[in-house]
Amino acid sequence: MPSNTLPSAAQIVIIGGGIVGCSVAYHLTKLGRKDIVLLEQGQLSSGTTWHAAGLVGQLRGHASMTGLIQYSTKLYAELEAETGLATGWKSCGSLSVARTGERMTQLKRTAASARAQGVEVEMVTASEAGDLWPVMAIDDLQGGIWLPSDGKANPTDLTQSLAKGARNGGAKIIEGIHVADISTRDGVVTGVRTDHGDVKAEIVVNCAGQWARKIGKMCGVSVPLHSAEHMYIVTGKIGGVHTDLPVMRDPDGYIYFKEEVGGLAMGGFEPEAKPWGMDGIPDDFEFSLLPDDWDQFEILMENALMRVPQLEHAEVRKFYNGPESFTPDNNFLLGEAPELKNFFVGAGFNSMGIASAGGAGKSLAEWIVNGAPTIDLWPVDIRRFAGFNNNPKWLHDRIKETLGLHYAMPWPNRELDTARPFRRSPLYDRLEAKNAVFGSKMGWERVNYFAGVGEKPGIEYSFGRQNWHEAVKREHDAVRNEVGIFDQTSFSKLMVEGKDACNVLNEICAANIDRPIGSSVYTGLLNDRGGYESDLTVLRLGEQKFLIITGSAQTVHDADWIRKNMPTDAHCHISDVTGAWSVLAIMGPNARTLLERVSKADFTNAAFPFATVQEIDIGYATVFANRMTYVGELGWELILPTEFTVGVYELLHEVGGDLGLIDAGYYALEGLRIEKGFRAWSRELTPEINPYEAGLSFAVDMEKPGGFIGKQALLEHREAAKLTKRIVQFTLDDADAQLWGGELVLRNGTPVGEVRSAAYGHTLKSSVVLALLQDNAGIDKAYIKSGVFQIDLASELLSAQAHLRSPYDPKSERVKVG
Repeated sequence: MPSNTLPSAAQIVIIGGGIVGCSVAYHLTKLGRKDIVLLEQGQLSSGTTWHAAGLVGQLRGHASMTGLIQYSTKLYAELEAETGLATGWKSCGSLSVARTGERMTQLKRTAASARAQGVEVEMVTASEAGDLWPVMAIDDLQGGIWLPSDGKANPTDLTQSLAKGARNGGAKIIEGIHVADISTRDGVVTGVRTDHGDVKAEIVVNCAGQWARKIGKMCGVSVPLHSAEHMYIVTGKIGGVHTDLPVMRDPDGYIYFKEEVGGLAMGGFEPEAKPWGMDGIPDDFEFSLLPDDWDQFEILMENALMRVPQLEHAEVRKFYNGPESFTPDNNFLLGEAPELKNFFVGAGFNSMGIASAGGAGKSLAEWIVNGAPTIDLWPVDIRRFAGFNNNPKWLHDRIKETLGLHYAMPWPNRELDTARPFRRSPLYDRLEAKNAVFGSKMGWERVNYFAGVGEKPGIEYSFGRQNWHEAVKREHDAVRNEVGIFDQTSFSKLMVEGKDACNVLNEICAANIDRPIGSSVYTGLLNDRGGYESDLTVLRLGEQKFLIITGSAQTVHDADWIRKNMPTDAHCHISDVTGAWSVLAIMGPNARTLLERVSKADFTNAAFPFATVQEIDIGYATVFANRMTYVGELGWELILPTEFTVGVYELLHEVGGDLGLIDAGYYALEGLRIEKGFRAWSRELTPEINPYEAGLSFAVDMEKPGGFIGKQALLEHREAAKLTKRIVQFTLDDADAQLWGGELVLRNGTPVGEVRSAAYGHTLKSSVVLALLQDNAGIDKAYIKSGVFQIDLASELLSAQAHLRSPYDPKSERVKVG
């Protein structure tokens, strides 16, 4: 029976009493919400939390994610004083070591990233690593990285402490109760049905851990996660192990260690994981473990014996094989479900739940209370996935790989290999026959580059120039000097129609959408803070018919953003038509000549001006041609029904040979757009960067009737004396250096920012980057012109030149739209 009486109604119901659910409840009470009921089918922490290792490493690849864990460490250090319950928090620091030169390069890059994100860090030699962690063998090590403010916690104690804090704030926690169904009405959640009665609720939060996917399916919400076995052992006492011993990670051996009652807890993340729970997870799987699997654990044990020889004679007190949930990209799931209003998810923590729970619980609570995220949460936003990502077979195959990503080498441009191909454009087979090397985004197979004749297609990863450098140069030069064709079918496409469509879009978009039919408008979708929720192109095809072209990964997010910000009585409908249309981008000085050979349309500047769209003929096909460019050259995006894609593609190649037409991929596109200084969503454009900081104020209409979301914030920014953040373009003086993004930027020797996008600019013959600079004293032209800038490339400081305007200024298209 439940430990407390089940109420018939509550403002907020939280499903799941692990560390995440308790953290959400705790933080909701801190935000003034009292009418909260948390339901746990077993006991608090009994699912996954209780057997977690409890490691808390702060540094992540994204500043917001690092910030979440920095908050966690602060909370865990202070929580005992508030609640009176110990959390087991110990700021013992963490050490990561490198066996190879490449891993050492990666750790040096990590150190620069840590400095950019304000995390205390120190590079150490192998000998110094041995002093910090004296029980390990160091003869094969290159060195390591020391983060003194990392730590560890006791997961069960921490959960209980958060739960007490939540109770103290007014939340009610009921254990031993099973949620059988989710109640909904007209697309809104209305409550939960349990084995002890129904509870009406305004908001339901799914923090059910491994059961979160099952809970989501009850109400048509996709929660793409899958369980996998995760194993570690705890030894008896080992000489030299003391209570303040740091956490130690040996990623080349896939293993980690932490002190545990005078012995060691040793586990890891093997390269090929063992999925579990394919036939469902029993509801009564509480405080339970799976059978020992020494065969699966063998690769970890062998590496552990190399690192800590004393393990050979140590007692193994306990073998833990506790399943945990993993997501397709190794980032957790947070936010309001796009399928169901007021239904929120916090799940899929990929063995990072203890480290992330404090910050994730706070951010989800703020999202619930404010109706939108308060910081940039895109890396974990549940809207980065679509319904097809919830396919069980696909999840099973992908999860085999994602568990191992924790310690796999984080190569630049690393692609996941499992569960592919997934989504394919109509040209996939033809491009594959041309030696295409594919990457994947939102499930789409997209060409990264084309290997040359006689070259083996495939990426050879490294931190320097990779094997595709010269192949991409061919594509890059063709677009700059002749003409190239890009298959960009993966673009998301949303059709917006209805008698109120124009008014709805004009209130949501920062630019003026109420332009003549045939207009093509580049615009941002801004939040109330003036930051970017997305950037996209709106094509006006009719009086009240608009086609939105947005990024491949933004389909669900952008459609959800528009729907949530649409008046409830608006006569406006949004359809995802991504799969119905292909996109072929024809870019380069010869683009006009090429299209004139296959169409009767007039492509002159007078007849077909920039930022316009027309329906035209190409061979037998009727298509939309959108005069846009993302590469800084003359070009058109052809938006065509999928059934015409192959015919149009073949015709263009039939007539384009003498014009230098070649196929080009996304690696070339990236270098071309960064050379021109064009911004990209989720890198230069984020919810925390506004158009003034991004240098895109030209794409905002402050005078249009009716205003738009974010206008008030932009007025305040415009009136501020100085910008404290700014996107700035840099080129390196060293023509041979290769940057990848995430590097630290210094001005006059002081850290001031980080690289957000980087590529080799084959036209500029230099690495070229877009970086976010931040300085509370203000960033203006004088600040940029007077500074001496350097970029930290794996501890080597490289001289960089800042540019207020792009150093590449082609004779054709000079304005970025699209």
